Amino acid sequence: MITIRFWLVSILFFFLFSCNNDDKIKDDRTIFNYNEMNGLSSLDPAAASNFENIWPVNQIFNGLVQLDDSMVIRPCIAKSYSLSEDGLEYSFYLRNDVYFHDNLCFEKGKGRKVIAKDFVFSFERLFDSKVSSAISLLEVIDRSEKSSYKGFIAINDTLLKIYLKKPFSSFLSILTMKFFSVIPREAIEMYAQDFRKNPVGTGAFTFKAWDEGTKLILLKNQNYFERDSNQNRLPYLDALTVSFIKDRETSFMELLNGKFDMLSGADAFNTNEVLDKQGELRELYKKKFYLQKQTFLKTDYIGILVDEKNPIVINSPLKLKAIRKAINYAFDRNKLVKYLRNNIGEAAHAGFIPKGLKSYNPNLVKGYDYNPEMVQKLLAEAGYKDGVGLPELVMHTTDVYKEQAEFIQSQLAENNIRIQISIEKSSVLRQAVNNSEYNLFKKSWYSDYADEENFMSLFYSKNFSPQGVNFFHYHNERFDSLYEIALKENDELKKINLYQKMDQLIIDDAVIIPLYYDEVVRLVSNKIKGLGNNSMNLLNLKTVKKQN
Repeated sequence: MITIRFWLVSILFFFLFSCNNDDKIKDDRTIFNYNEMNGLSSLDPAAASNFENIWPVNQIFNGLVQLDDSMVIRPCIAKSYSLSEDGLEYSFYLRNDVYFHDNLCFEKGKGRKVIAKDFVFSFERLFDSKVSSAISLLEVIDRSEKSSYKGFIAINDTLLKIYLKKPFSSFLSILTMKFFSVIPREAIEMYAQDFRKNPVGTGAFTFKAWDEGTKLILLKNQNYFERDSNQNRLPYLDALTVSFIKDRETSFMELLNGKFDMLSGADAFNTNEVLDKQGELRELYKKKFYLQKQTFLKTDYIGILVDEKNPIVINSPLKLKAIRKAINYAFDRNKLVKYLRNNIGEAAHAGFIPKGLKSYNPNLVKGYDYNPEMVQKLLAEAGYKDGVGLPELVMHTTDVYKEQAEFIQSQLAENNIRIQISIEKSSVLRQAVNNSEYNLFKKSWYSDYADEENFMSLFYSKNFSPQGVNFFHYHNERFDSLYEIALKENDELKKINLYQKMDQLIIDDAVIIPLYYDEVVRLVSNKIKGLGNNSMNLLNLKTVKKQN
């Protein structure tokens, strides 16, 4: 009996060397190959909550709107859209030339045209917490009598209306997330729970095979609706394969040997080996591949629990703003980024909102620099002159950030602030932070959608964890007021100003200790052309070409 793995390899071999209509061997197929160290759990867009799933899902599915590499929202299946004057009703006008992939779930296996009812079905499915983790994103949907208790109405085949409870200026950005892709009812009815490994979408690539833990194969969608500026049908590539090698040294060798066309992320290769201290590619490797670096909408930080109703806070010097500020001044972020990250990323001298979003402006949002004199002044102000009597603090982190934590520990010690490092498993750290069990903790936050609201939501008092994402239990009425105004504001310049004011409040109250704004880092084969890069780290292969 043939094994699944042998069957999968056989499919790929057959695809690579299949004959054309003239019965001649066609060997110029172009296949993009990349490795995903962390594996893949689902190809259902409802489960697209991490990059491992989002990347292949982005090749298979489309939504109403999409982001370009400049983080501008563009039409996709919706050719245009409008918003009512009261900000409560969106109208999306759909293209009439978009078809689902051919699949056995359809009559005669032929993919049918996408209509507005398909979006109603796809979005309603997201309200089921057993299916999706996107339910919190739908809280703004108005499911009252006004919308027939649905929130989404297909007026006809090409007009979809979405109703909101209140104006929400970030809503279009949310719709760019892969959760909001369109899927056919027929596929869910046929595959049910197995839709995760039998995806049917409208994207540039169609699903072929997935041997979990070994290989994923996607093929070119010959009927894809998008075209380039010369009206050539996209995509250019014939196929995409994803491998799941966990060892970074092995995957790097595969890149060197031409088996992979890309490795992504600073954890995917030995940065000390491949990059110099300026963060540039060493000369040795330039003949094989090139380096892509791009601002990433991600902020790494140390969080502080500031809820004075919590016994942990009551008994900690961290309840004092002066101590929290002193820690912010007590270590050199520039050295951390240069020596421990090979200049990948940028030291966080502004607020929580990272470089890459429009409101990021270190000239207007003033953060912290290394300033030992200010540290001693603040310690004295807090009643701990020269650190005398200041209890040892405990910072919780994971093994991945141990080296960074030790650097910070050493520099704080030089400035009379002692901290102990507690290494935790990721799952333990996550749960403890959610349950307000740790006073000081290392975390990071990356944007689910390209809007500052996604970052500021962490500090809104109605989002206290564990139900929400305010892990700090920060409550500032001025902040809350600005946040609520920003949610309704559609004027871009006014929104930027509001977010900058909020960001400065967070810094002034020293709720967090910003460390650095991260970067997307990719090693890409010199054979690959047209691979875009964006600050959401979203992989888009529609316009990629590969030289054989």
